Amino acid sequence: MPANYSINPEKLSSFKEPFGKLIKGTPAETMRQLAEILKKQKPLLLISVGDTVSRNLHEHNLIPQLSITDDKSMRKKLSPVVFHGKTLVHVKNPEGTITEEAIQAIQRALKTGEATQILVDGEEDMLTLIVVLYAPENALVVYGQPSEGIVVVQVTARKRAEATQIWESMLKTQTK
Repeated sequence: MPANYSINPEKLSSFKEPFGKLIKGTPAETMRQLAEILKKQKPLLLISVGDTVSRNLHEHNLIPQLSITDDKSMRKKLSPVVFHGKTLVHVKNPEGTITEEAIQAIQRALKTGEATQILVDGEEDMLTLIVVLYAPENALVVYGQPSEGIVVVQVTARKRAEATQIWESMLKTQTK
């Protein structure tokens, strides 16, 4: 059976803090600011983690190469959305964990460069960590910060080192 990795309970609070630049505001305001960032930085890839942010990006024609969703927002079920023109991949990833299946799907999507939507049965929140670990430098990862706005993470060696430190603490709490 593939491994599941879970966060050390003492480190769980660190997942509530933005892992990048917090852009506060309404969806329209945050998408306008993100469009400016994209225009200025010209990232190698744009990746979204989360349903609301992924839907807002698509609605504002800021199309991510990779979108990771779970048909929920703030733990409430949403109507399913499949983004046009993307390969749809289904994975299981229970709440509070990262599965080997999810890691491999992210790695494959990034390696092939194919426009992909990973639909998670479970919860996608912690997969931001895996995206930062495996996305190329200068990719932008965007996820929602509930009731505040969005968080934009530029993948750099420093960010990857931070993600590695969190990941290594998770490996110590591996479950089967």
